[in-house]
Amino acid sequence: MRRLTLITTGGTIEKVYDEGSGALVNRTSQVRRMLAELRLENTEISVLELMSKDSLDMSDGDRRRILDAARLAGAEDRGADAAGIVILHGTDTLAATGELLHRELRDIAVPIVLTGAIRPFEMKRSDALQNLTEALFATAVLGPGVYVVAHGRALPFPGARKDHGTGTFVASSS
Repeated sequence: MRRLTLITTGGTIEKVYDEGSGALVNRTSQVRRMLAELRLENTEISVLELMSKDSLDMSDGDRRRILDAARLAGAEDRGADAAGIVILHGTDTLAATGELLHRELRDIAVPIVLTGAIRPFEMKRSDALQNLTEALFATAVLGPGVYVVAHGRALPFPGARKDHGTGTFVASSS
């Protein structure tokens, strides 16, 4: 049995439409709805609902909470039975969190994969389920380290960033 930890922090991937305000908002995690649509053979996923925030509203303290959660999930524990960690995160500041994890985690034992979406899961033509599926798969094929996985590519930290023009992630040299 492959064991993964999925840490949710909010972001567009988990936003829902608020009928009262007419806005997309982070209220509660949508990841269990997403996971229910996937067939995940021999995979056990522990979900940690850490926060439900737009990444533009995240503070340095929030990023530290994500770092602490990754540590508790076995990011640096070579003896743990965890096969990987997936972090759902808003795309606007995902790179800042990825850089922090890369910088602060000393002896990374598993792949740590950050992912998000440009369009929320509940919208048509959303990239949320694709990116979540790719992130889960990536934990099985990538070595220990910190990555962003989205839109058919896996990029390591340091050096990945969001390209606002194309709406995806690229290597910094691109």
